[in-house]
Amino acid sequence: MTSAQEQGLIGGFHVVMSAIEKDRALTRIWLASGRRDGRAEALRAAAAERRIEIATADMDALDAMLPTVRHQGCIAERALAREQRESDLPALLADAAKPWVLALDQVQDPHNLGACLRSAAAAGVTAVIAPRKRAAGLTAAVRKVAAGAAERVAFVPVTNLSRALARLQTEGFWVVGLDGESDTSIYDTALPERLVLVAGGEEKGVRQLTTRQCDALVSIPMAGDVESLNVSVATGVALFEAVRQRRVASTA
Repeated sequence: MTSAQEQGLIGGFHVVMSAIEKDRALTRIWLASGRRDGRAEALRAAAAERRIEIATADMDALDAMLPTVRHQGCIAERALAREQRESDLPALLADAAKPWVLALDQVQDPHNLGACLRSAAAAGVTAVIAPRKRAAGLTAAVRKVAAGAAERVAFVPVTNLSRALARLQTEGFWVVGLDGESDTSIYDTALPERLVLVAGGEEKGVRQLTTRQCDALVSIPMAGDVESLNVSVATGVALFEAVRQRRVASTA
């Protein structure tokens, strides 16, 4: 992994302006020395409004910072997300108007975790929880796949996933696990607003210990001879079925 990716550098006027507009916690912007065209001035104004520091550098220096990106003379540094503490979870949920949670049971592939975080952010999930051991953490590879989502959804490693689910149940959350062997379709299940959706790891899915903690187990119906979906794909399908149901409920 390159040092640029580890530092959270992004490049290109459109990408950087989009990050400014979406409040992606930029810490600094570099513009090519002497750049004073309309795009540069618009970016300067937007950065000044949000009190983001702007520095200048020559093109050779910018090329060295992002050698494989067409940065157009514009590079920004994002504040990298950190893993939240387990003790932070109650406050994260209390601050959300309609909190819900994605739980990942020993997802070990960084690409799968990054894709799950991206789907979770797009679906408006409040927090993603995962066991601290035998699971991927918030690495540079994960951030790259997540494409900014790691900075928009809280990632909370927990010491014991089953105990964390039990605590959430005492707070009124309903825990639903994805299980390909279940005869109950997710499309036939009324998912509550205070939902914890549980998806399993790459090899064995949701562990038996975790399934025993679930209030319900559901499957995603599939046609033909396909037996299972990649965890990140299954997670995305299930999350957006929950989003659909939440929207229907809000307009009923």
